Amino acid sequence: MAIDVDTLEKLRAEITEVAPLDLSWLNPEEGLPRGIRVKPGKRGLTFDEIEIGAQGEVPPQSRNMTIRPRGATARPDAPRISNPYGGRADVYAENTRLLYEEAIQRQWSSATDIPWESIQALPDDMERAMCQLCTLLTEVEFIAGDTPGQWMPHIDSEYHEVKLFLLTQIMDEARHLDVFRKRALANGGGLMSSTPGDVLRVIIEAKDFTEMSAMMHVFAEGFVQSMFRMGEYIGQNEAEKRIFRLCGQDESRHLGFGVMHLKYVLENEPWRREELHHYLDKAEEALAGGSSIDTESGFAFIESLAILMGGGVKHFDKGLDMAMAVQRKRINEYMHRLEVAGLGDRRERMHPFMRPMLDPVN
Repeated sequence: MAIDVDTLEKLRAEITEVAPLDLSWLNPEEGLPRGIRVKPGKRGLTFDEIEIGAQGEVPPQSRNMTIRPRGATARPDAPRISNPYGGRADVYAENTRLLYEEAIQRQWSSATDIPWESIQALPDDMERAMCQLCTLLTEVEFIAGDTPGQWMPHIDSEYHEVKLFLLTQIMDEARHLDVFRKRALANGGGLMSSTPGDVLRVIIEAKDFTEMSAMMHVFAEGFVQSMFRMGEYIGQNEAEKRIFRLCGQDESRHLGFGVMHLKYVLENEPWRREELHHYLDKAEEALAGGSSIDTESGFAFIESLAILMGGGVKHFDKGLDMAMAVQRKRINEYMHRLEVAGLGDRRERMHPFMRPMLDPVN
């Protein structure tokens, strides 16, 4: 139906006047770095090339509280997003950029990068031991992926390197969860006994970013990494060996971030030393008094390692000696990482269950 002329004129008269064109954004705020040109390096256009000059400087403190990227012009009308971590020492580590670049360049696929065809039928005790280990690792990787995700909204956008690194960790842990579940189901064994989850709950219930990083990155993932390094002994075929190698490669990045974050905190906020010891007290107590050793699931972890490393139940005593050697190695590597971070005094404060496994100081 056509609109009559009078109605059309009335509609035109009621149209609000169009606002004048505003191109003020073409004139950037004074003082912000402009005109810096960069070229890709040997590894492409990485943080090393792009984060230069004033725009690449990570501020020691930030009151951004918005989603404004570092270096962008601030808007007075931008709504606040509650970011409680406005201090660099709250979240940062000096190796964050390097770890992020490595992470995005070393992604792999559980579907195509694992030679699944190399898995052959195993004796029942060996298959069930591997499936038990993979069940526990699947559970561990759930928490290792869920936990960093909780902290993403609380990190100021000025520290985007940390956000990006944590996103790669979440992807890594998703892949680990995926690959260990696949291995448990791939050869007829299936998923076995789960843990009570008490140690994992301590990690996901952390109330501070540094508390989370100390307990998850340094303590828990450090222990898992030490076990992954035993993959040549644990793995019964090339598929399993490659799984442990690739997961260990990823885990090294998470561990490296955690150690260097603790180091950064101690160097810049040394008054937090006792606070850090308290976090490690909690983690060690959960390990020694929780599901890892003195419950059915804890024994299942040690016993599955013993069966795999010894070559079956009939060689259990030999395998148990090897599994306990792995435990000692885990604890000594944990202590070494704390020394690198600047917490060498942890040796005298370690949980009584763990301290006897430490090697003497040379």
